[in-house]
Amino acid sequence: MSNTRRTLAPALTTGFRPSQSPTRTIARSAEALPPTAHVAPHVHVVHGDARVDNYYWLRDRTDPEVLAYLDAENRYTDQVMAHTMELQEQLYREMRDRVQEEDLSVPERRDDYLYYHKVEAGGQYPVFCRRHICSGSGEETLLDQNILGASYDYLRIGAIEVSPDHRLLAYTIDTTGAEEFTLFIKNLVSGTLLKESITRTSNHPTWANDSQTLFYCTLDETGRPSRLYRHTVGTLQTEDVLVYVEPDASFHMEVSRSRSGDYLLLDVCSHTSSEVWFSPANQPTLPFRLIQARQAGIEYSVTHHEQTFFITTNDAAPNFRLVKAPVAHPSRDHWEPVLPHRPEVKLDSTDAFRRHLVLYEREAGVQQVRVIDLICGSEHLIPFTEPAYTVLAHSNPDFESTVLRFTYTSLVTPASIVDYDLNHRSWIVRKQSEVRGGYDGSQYRSERLFATAPDGTAVPISVIYRQPFNLERPRPLYLSGYGAYGLSYDPTFSSHTLSLLDRGVVIAIAHVRGGEELGRWWYEGGRRLEKRSSFTDFIACAEHLVAQGYTAPDRLVINGGSAGGLLIGAVVNLRPDLFLAAVAEVPFVDVVNTMLDASLPLTVIEYDEWGNPLDPEAYAYIRSYSPYDNVERKDYPHLLVTAGLNDPRVAYWEPAKWTAKLRATKTDRNRLLLRTNMDAGHGGASGRYDVLRENAFKYAFVLDLLPER
Repeated sequence: MSNTRRTLAPALTTGFRPSQSPTRTIARSAEALPPTAHVAPHVHVVHGDARVDNYYWLRDRTDPEVLAYLDAENRYTDQVMAHTMELQEQLYREMRDRVQEEDLSVPERRDDYLYYHKVEAGGQYPVFCRRHICSGSGEETLLDQNILGASYDYLRIGAIEVSPDHRLLAYTIDTTGAEEFTLFIKNLVSGTLLKESITRTSNHPTWANDSQTLFYCTLDETGRPSRLYRHTVGTLQTEDVLVYVEPDASFHMEVSRSRSGDYLLLDVCSHTSSEVWFSPANQPTLPFRLIQARQAGIEYSVTHHEQTFFITTNDAAPNFRLVKAPVAHPSRDHWEPVLPHRPEVKLDSTDAFRRHLVLYEREAGVQQVRVIDLICGSEHLIPFTEPAYTVLAHSNPDFESTVLRFTYTSLVTPASIVDYDLNHRSWIVRKQSEVRGGYDGSQYRSERLFATAPDGTAVPISVIYRQPFNLERPRPLYLSGYGAYGLSYDPTFSSHTLSLLDRGVVIAIAHVRGGEELGRWWYEGGRRLEKRSSFTDFIACAEHLVAQGYTAPDRLVINGGSAGGLLIGAVVNLRPDLFLAAVAEVPFVDVVNTMLDASLPLTVIEYDEWGNPLDPEAYAYIRSYSPYDNVERKDYPHLLVTAGLNDPRVAYWEPAKWTAKLRATKTDRNRLLLRTNMDAGHGGASGRYDVLRENAFKYAFVLDLLPER
């Protein structure tokens, strides 16, 4: 859901004035001097703890001095990296040459249409299209994002929703990176935009079955989806009907339509509790009914099947169980067991089709897909051959289908679109992402290792390297991690990382606590008052890779983004000696100040994740690891820090303040670079070629520091 987590999707492709000493960070060029952030002390007193924040002034984005400072940091970064321009260009060309310039997605059938998107040579963005199966009328362009994007430095499509009668297209766009979307409606018969536009929405609207009624959520002053509205096509936003208001600032909402098409579903949830409301999609003016009222610590999600709701819940089941209830009486009193709680298996989600249930699970850190035949009651697991992989479910809009579509990938296997026959238990690879220039997976090997954390817990590590490989000579190694929100950092293929692998760099993922790879207990063991386990797990993984001969501290580079940037900031405070360099992308590093400011997006919502610092115990714990608050006068690794000026999840000032404090405090002469994208938000650049440029810059920073490989 948009705007609910400080997330930068875990992927290898990403697959916030004491004495000043500008000479402490040096570049290859002696002329390049870092900018100096002036001292403007701001004192915070919380629970008797007085903290001086010398860089609080950087929070004011309307202050010309702040923008000038960020520009100066960018210029300094460009100066320091100027000698790598040839390497950056080489990396960019390598990555671009591997990407299919012209590509076509596997079409998805909806009624009598095939919907798909394509990318064209030189195009930054996809073009969304369809073809009518019977008419033979040829390709119809629904939306060309390249035309839309020509007017903006940044453009993100939030959602593209075709009405049930296929005559209208609702889509949302964000033109700043602030994740505040505007909703437009296009008449697909005439090709014209309707007069109405709806502002300040979340990214995902939903049609009712009459194709004239559209439901959407608006954002409050903190960016939280908090109000549900009903819109009638042809009317203005001011005429829309307010359907539901969520007053609790720790809850957010999302509206959708069931795969069956029979019901509209309103999910209202915090990080640890949820409730679902439903209404007939054929009668959009009827009020929404509640399935089960929220209860602290209880989560559930719903999928509809005929007269039944299948409900995935952690009620009396830490790793979740599956129950069902009649649509007429869906409350907990009427829940009947379908699949019991299994301590060794985490049930992630459930999809219902006319004849089958599909369950997405995890066992021993590995994903699996269970299929239950609703007619005969038989069940089976879809077989996968690799020891570590990722399965990504598609929307599968056809409720009657007996074919399940998903994407299968691993560190070695490019993304493959698979159609799995639920009856015959066979699959067909409809398409595998092409790696131009040739890619031979047999030249690469992936492994699953386990490190031992200080408390004795085994922590998984996914590793990939190019063969031949031996452990007699430590290799350069790029170690990434995340560890928050129960989001699992699953291994996926990225053609971009071949530019590291083919240069002898080992790539690894530390599956630290705070994610959910090993079940709900893995998440619970890395949040709130257990958060430090994420950091010690990561350090244990790094130490294990060194001890086993994969790498050495002078060849070890670490990476994390957003909440994963918090991980990086914490571990470089704890063990700066263990790493050559660190790349912290839009890092959530000013944790104390952010969690004390309820006016910021996400803060109240995330008390469940980090703790509420108004509680003295939670404050002391957050204070003990917050990277910004724990910068010390000592040597640090080389650091590349990124930010987005319009970022609503991790405000630009967090990485900016952290960089300024590090520069004024640390004692080494290593590089410290801050790069702020002045036209984007949390995810960086939006165009596919612009993304490659950002990756080339990041990889050049890494490769330039590594010793001879």
